[in-house]
Formats: sequence, C-alpha cells, structure tokens
Amino acid sequence: MLTTLLRPLFLRRARVIETYATEAHAIQRRQLGQLIRTARQTEWGHVHCFDRMPVESDAYEAFRRAVPVSAYEDLQPYIRRMIDGQRNVLWPGTTRWFAQSSGTTDARSKYIPVTPDILRQAHYAGGFDTVALYLRNNPRSRFFDKKGLILGGSHSPSPLNARAHCGDLSAVLLQNLNPLVNLVRVPSRRIILMDEWEAKIRAIVRSTRKAHVGSLSGIPSWMLVLIEAVIRDAGAQTLLEVWPDLEVFFHGGVGFEPYRDRYARLIPSSDMRYMETYNASEGFFGLQSEPTDRSLLLMLDYGIFYECIPTTALPTDGSPIPPDAVLPLEEVRTGENYALVITTAGGLWRYLIGDTIRFTSLRPYKFLITGRTKHFINAFGEELMVDNAERAIRQASEATSAAVRAYTAAPLYLLTDRAKGRHRWLIEFDTPPASLPAFAAALDTALQALNSDYAAKRYKEISLQPPEIIPARPGLFFDWLRSHGKLGGQHKVPPLSNTSDLMDELLAMNGTKATVSPAFP
Repeated sequence: MLTTLLRPLFLRRARVIETYATEAHAIQRRQLGQLIRTARQTEWGHVHCFDRMPVESDAYEAFRRAVPVSAYEDLQPYIRRMIDGQRNVLWPGTTRWFAQSSGTTDARSKYIPVTPDILRQAHYAGGFDTVALYLRNNPRSRFFDKKGLILGGSHSPSPLNARAHCGDLSAVLLQNLNPLVNLVRVPSRRIILMDEWEAKIRAIVRSTRKAHVGSLSGIPSWMLVLIEAVIRDAGAQTLLEVWPDLEVFFHGGVGFEPYRDRYARLIPSSDMRYMETYNASEGFFGLQSEPTDRSLLLMLDYGIFYECIPTTALPTDGSPIPPDAVLPLEEVRTGENYALVITTAGGLWRYLIGDTIRFTSLRPYKFLITGRTKHFINAFGEELMVDNAERAIRQASEATSAAVRAYTAAPLYLLTDRAKGRHRWLIEFDTPPASLPAFAAALDTALQALNSDYAAKRYKEISLQPPEIIPARPGLFFDWLRSHGKLGGQHKVPPLSNTSDLMDELLAMNGTKATVSPAFP
C-alpha cells in the first residue's frame, strides 16, 4: 500500500517536530537570523540597516529597536510596488503571486505577498506536517490509499497586471501545487478553481460521487454545505453511505465547536477524526498535534518569527503601540490573550496579523485561537472573545437539544441608560430549542462560567442585562455573504462585533425586530 511506503518519510519529520518542546527559543532565533540575512539587500533591509544587524543570539534586541510593528496600511506602498513587478522590495526577487484577503465587513482587498519561500517553508511544509502528525497519531491509517477531497477558494487566480496574479490563498496554493499531489486528491483543479460557488458545488458532487474519498480538507461552514449536497444527491442519510472509508477532516478558518454536533450526525462514526490547522494568507502557524487536546502546536521552523502583544496593551485610539508592549515568545505566559505579530519569508515585517491567541502550554508552545483584534465585544467591559462565544454556544445547544448553524452577536445600548445594555445574538438554528428563553439562560450561564469579566458585569445586572436571542430565517447568513460576493473560501460573517452596524444590516435582511427574547422566564 502507498501509505505503508510513505509512512517512514512522514514519521521522520514528526520526530523533528518533537524537538519544539526543548529547543523552541534556539529555533526561533535561527529563524530571525535567517530572515534578516536573506533580506539584507532588499529595500526594506537597506532602510532598516540589516547589513549592520547581528544575526546570532543577540539579533532580537537590535531587530526590535530598528523595525516598527506594522499594519497592512504601513506595508501597502511596498506591496503595491511588488505587484507592479519591482524586485527586492520587502523580500528578494520578484513576487508574482498574492493572496487576496478582505475584511469581512468591508470590500477593501488586501494583497498578501506569497513568495516562493513562504510557499515552500510554511504553506506546503504545513501540509506535509499535518499528514506527518496525523499518521503518527493514527498508525492504522490508510491515508494515501484513498483520495483527499479539498474544498478550496471561491474563484480562480486572476491577473492584477501583466506581472502578478491574485486569488484566495487556497486557489494560489492549488495553482502552484506539485502535480504529483493531484494523484491523491479530488476534484480536478479545473473544478476547484471554478468562479461561481454554487455551480462549483454541483460540479464537485457530480465528479466525486463515486470517488474513494478518505479525507476532507476545508472550512467547516463551507464543507458542511458540500456534505449536505453530497448526501442529498445520493439519497442517503449520512455521508458514510457515500464514502464509507472516510477517516479524517482537516479543518481551519473558523472555529469548529459550533459545528461539531452537526458533523457527528452527518458522519456517525467513532473512528472519524478531526484535526485543526491554522493556515492563513500570511503563513501557516499551527497544527492540532494531539487528538484529545484542541490546542494548536505553534510551528517554529517555517520561516516565521513570532512576537506577541497583550490585548490589554493594544491602543484603542489609533496611537502607536508602545515598543515595550511587544514580547518575544520567551516572555509570554499561559492564560493571557495576545495579539499575534509575525515576521515572515513572505516579506511581512513585525506584522500585526489581527488574530488573538491564548497559550495553553510553553513546552512546547501550544495555543488556542481566541478571536480577532476586531471581532470581540467590549462595550461594557466584558471583554467577550470569539473562543468564549463558540464554547458557550455549544454548551447552550447541548443543554437545550438545539443545533446552531451560524450566529453573530453585538451590543445593544438601552436608550434610558447608555451605561447599561445587553448583547443581541442573531442565531440561525438547524434545530431550534423548545424554548428561546431557556437557550438564552443556558448561553448566559455558560458565558459567565467561561469569562469572569462578563460574569462581573452580569452580577445583579450592574452593566449587562440578560442576552437577547433573535432567530434568523434559514439561509440569512448565506444570503448576506452572497450579497457581498463572499461565498466560499475563508469568508464568514463575523461572530462578534463591537458595534451594531453589521447586526442592523442583518436584522433588516431578516425582516424582524429585536424583541424576541430579552429576558429569562
């Protein structure tokens, strides 16, 4: 069997990854030194005096003094020139591929450089290591003896000009993939890169209905759409009737907890595995290394150097980030929320990526993705993060026998007292609870248990009244994404917003007023 032949190659790499626990700081300092050394002759390197910067053990102090923390807007002029074909700007050589990424609620696109180095050292290395750790944890797997179904980007790469192309990250990766990988995956590249999302789903169903599929890879919300289409087409009750040898779903892009029960019903097998990956447009950062631990292992040797900023130190008025607020890995602690800062072989220098994480272990470094720096609710000092919301939604669903397909939440200030308010939760249910107030109570109880700041604000309703649950009509979130040209790929409705703008837009599309479940029975 092919799996038997290839397994030793992957297990050798799995043993290298085990050194992360004891050699993390040395690995990371080597990554930083190599990044500085490689970029010395770039424009960025000249501006920041990389030629005079040490690349050994004392590189970090010189690096943090010379290079400021960057947002996309800071790097955009350099990236624009890379798109126009200029060489040696942020990274050596010419960059011809850019991952197109946009804010979920606005239409402005970001173009993230995808250099050959970041493709090889991070994105493709991450795919290899995903399989390596999966095979280590599942010695009886027949992974390579079956097909892997990859549900990728929502459109083909398109030209930015004569010198550069852009697309969803998954589309860029597939466009540059080693042709040998196509021997073990479905559907064809032609289908996976189709522009029109709903036509693509139909084409995937037709082309894979008789395939020997053993693994799935994609975004949980969009893979769910495909799974349901496959089951409908086959006249089946579960996906195992169509693909009986299915063994693993590699997922990322959004939190899996709100979808876990739905997947368990559609794939009712105790042998089905789920493995989370953290692959963003900017790089590949983490893998779920242990099946029983939902934390992700921070991947340390991917041409990426990591720093962190406590979320409590992020300025809220647009002022610069204090230099001493940025911490190297050796100074982080478990249990705190950090904004992630990355320096990469893609030419991103001390780039504030916008994701927030919380470390659960330091030997090795393991973490949970807790949200986005822009996706949270802190209108009343409750500091509600996405991780809290996802876990609470799951607990409330279990307590009330409900199933949630999608949700979003936002603050509502009461007109009588701006210091007081509540959270509105707009939820699309697959299976509604028998009682919306009971669901609201269960959600509130779970949030108080998960978040002490939320609990303090709910105490005697000092600042927060009970949450309000608003049922969304079927297909509301899908319709919102379609109306904004965001079907497929890594697009999703933000689960949390600190303002009511998105909520107001969705409520208008929903055709309902926010008066459904303001209080418990």
